[in-house]
Amino acid sequence: MANWLMVSLAVLLALIGASRATDFEVGGDAGWIVPPAGQAGTYNEWASKNRFLLGDSVHFKYKKDSVMVVTEEEYDKCASTHPIFFSNNGDTEVRLDHPGLFYFISGVTGHCERGQKMAIKVIGPDAPPPAPATPPPSPPHPSGAAPAVAFAGALAAVAATLLPVVLRGV
Repeated sequence: MANWLMVSLAVLLALIGASRATDFEVGGDAGWIVPPAGQAGTYNEWASKNRFLLGDSVHFKYKKDSVMVVTEEEYDKCASTHPIFFSNNGDTEVRLDHPGLFYFISGVTGHCERGQKMAIKVIGPDAPPPAPATPPPSPPHPSGAAPAVAFAGALAAVAATLLPVVLRGV
């Protein structure tokens, strides 16, 4: 019984870990397009508001365009003759398979210079967690006990109820 429980727990944790990857839609409903005049920073602004983790992917939807993964130097120049990755199929997904910076530009002449480019930072498994927002102070618990003490008591009651069932193998 204990072995079955441990195997089940291991499988559950593996599934939870595997399902954590996120597929980000670049540009939202508009997709991967040349930003309107005066909004050249649109994609980097969007990227700065998201947290990209190892294993996530970015999805580009576009028409009569392309997407390239390039080096930082090529990103700065808005030009690449040998991109790391190139796609022009209108529906491109790039898996973020290593921590660090990824640089994306449009492969259509003039689009990158008009703001169709994006740099994102991918966080690896050893990165520190984001700083928590300061929560508002908790109101006093109605029983007068601290919430942690009340929770511990409830947890002990559940464990006392379930432990005999687990030990009997029911």
